[in-house]
Amino acid sequence: MLNQDSLSQLKGLKTQMEAEKERAEAVVKGTQARYGFAILDDGREIFIPPDEMLKAFPDDRVHVCIRPTKDNKTIADIEKLIDSPLGDFTGRCVRKGKAMFVEPDLPQLRRWLFIPPHARNGVQEGDYVRCAILRHPIRDGKPQAKILSVIGNEDTPGIENLYSMAKYRLSAEWGSSSRKDLEQQLAKCQPLADEGRRDLTDLEFVSIDAAKTQDIDDALYAEVVDSGWILYVAIADPTSYIATDSSLYRDVAARGTSVYFHGDVLPMLPEELSQDTCALSEGADRPALVCKISLAENGEVGEYEFMEATIRSRAKLSYYNVDRYLTGQRDDLMSHATPLEALYQLYRALRTHREENHLVMEDRREYRWIMGDNKQIDHIEPFEKMLSQKLVEECMIATNRCAARFLAEKGASGPFVTHPGFRGDRMEETLKFLEMHAPDTTALDPKEVIGYRDIMRTLSGTDQALPLRGMVNRLLTRAQFATEPGPHMGMALEQYSNCTSPLRKYADFLVHLQIKALLHGEEAKIVDQAMLDQLSERLTTVRAATLEAERWLAGKYLARQCEGNGEDNSESEAKPTFKAQITHVNSSGFNVRLLDSGLDGFVDLRKDPEKFSYDKWTASLTSTTRRFALDDEAEIHFAGVDVGNQYQASFTLVAGCGLKPPKESSEKNAGEES
Repeated sequence: MLNQDSLSQLKGLKTQMEAEKERAEAVVKGTQARYGFAILDDGREIFIPPDEMLKAFPDDRVHVCIRPTKDNKTIADIEKLIDSPLGDFTGRCVRKGKAMFVEPDLPQLRRWLFIPPHARNGVQEGDYVRCAILRHPIRDGKPQAKILSVIGNEDTPGIENLYSMAKYRLSAEWGSSSRKDLEQQLAKCQPLADEGRRDLTDLEFVSIDAAKTQDIDDALYAEVVDSGWILYVAIADPTSYIATDSSLYRDVAARGTSVYFHGDVLPMLPEELSQDTCALSEGADRPALVCKISLAENGEVGEYEFMEATIRSRAKLSYYNVDRYLTGQRDDLMSHATPLEALYQLYRALRTHREENHLVMEDRREYRWIMGDNKQIDHIEPFEKMLSQKLVEECMIATNRCAARFLAEKGASGPFVTHPGFRGDRMEETLKFLEMHAPDTTALDPKEVIGYRDIMRTLSGTDQALPLRGMVNRLLTRAQFATEPGPHMGMALEQYSNCTSPLRKYADFLVHLQIKALLHGEEAKIVDQAMLDQLSERLTTVRAATLEAERWLAGKYLARQCEGNGEDNSESEAKPTFKAQITHVNSSGFNVRLLDSGLDGFVDLRKDPEKFSYDKWTASLTSTTRRFALDDEAEIHFAGVDVGNQYQASFTLVAGCGLKPPKESSEKNAGEES
């Protein structure tokens, strides 16, 4: 037995150990491994060992006990759950023996969750599902999940779209209160009876869009005048039917945009509005917000006027038919020759003026996915942007410029679309890049519109030995929404906005509300930065959803391309070879775009036997024997998809790809040239 002194020493040691412990609230941060970290309110990060991580989910708020270990490190033990924000989520069902689990599709949560028999809801192994937590693991580290709904399986047509919609919470349904608002508005709203609305039904407006488009949101009319042209751009007017204090408006704001998947569309507005009541359909009188623009013979945008009007489209023309008419390949649109000829003339002037005074995005070869009945890619066709599409684009840009001018001149709170150009935190690197590769531009100010324009023109020059325009992309910012007018460097414009797609984009819808407020003599202050930030987050989510679905489809298409190419596909000779262009280079490898289909993917060089050195100044990766640089062509094999990275396609190099020329040969050629 221990004597009194020993007991006293043990008690003292226990007291000391307890004194060294600290208890606090923390948020659990998961990792790709089994361990995690407790993020304390004071910013400290304390290691959570794997056994303790079994008690919690990432983002849980918990009580932790922080204690030292024998090797003088600090760890956190999870003692109590305060709050678990994990709601419903998506995943895929897997089986182990007779037990069924769901593999959550969540970042930093890689553990399988058991589904008890009573909570399976008819699910089968391999099904994609939406589920929720049935039992939290805080007590014994054994969580359980329940199936809320089955989305489908690999054989479900369009599973890629359906699953992405569910994962990113993109709703196809309208709530009952929104439906009620819609019915009431359609019954009582009569915008055509508004005496303040100008009657422009005598003008020969035509719409030019894809043949299958039903949500027609713009129509054009132009006429020749002594000083140049008058362009009328009529834009659908859904704001006349949606009150800003209604559930329908809040639902539209939450959606933020129409979402276009391959084979599926989630419209921003109910189809009763976007395809019927508001669409500028052929032969129907429709309310519209019209921008009347005076264009000089040199293509300069002059005076403009916004007005609420009634218009009647004379025809719904397709891009294809208008393109063939403009290129002299058919004459069945002669009945619309007057507006079409004027539109073509002003298009050429607008385009020329932009090319001379601003920045015009270079045309890039595009690709059209032809989908089969099973909503999989049947084949992919390359195509060039049609003349008719460029015509409409120039008219829309001119209108958007006028909208930005109008909002800025009247002191409206946006929304404007700004593009700061070069990243502020990379300006020193930008200046060094220009000094190295384009010394003639060092006297230009990259923060000013004209300076930025001239820099980008120099970098895009055909006389450059390196693809400087592509190399500089890593130093550029993205366009963003703002409540104050600011330069759009990407277009080399002093200000810009978007107003021509209010049936499909909430930002354009907001611009209409602001313009109409000003036309009615009211303040245009309904937009604030918090609203625009929320919209930006929503658009980021939408882009992630469509990107994931597209990559998933593309991966399946590439896998089918590789089927039946030899008995043993493990041998490189048995795998089909794809030719690709390098589109981006970083220290890990490079992105590629397949030349025949436009599909994208990544070549990871981190596991290559050779060590590569990354040079950001030349956008290249170099080893002892090989070199890869931006815009180089490469021959590659398809190696599958990275499911954890939104199904990004992975490629491997064909043997011998990227080899440097033999040193002796290079020296000999240099000698002959001298």
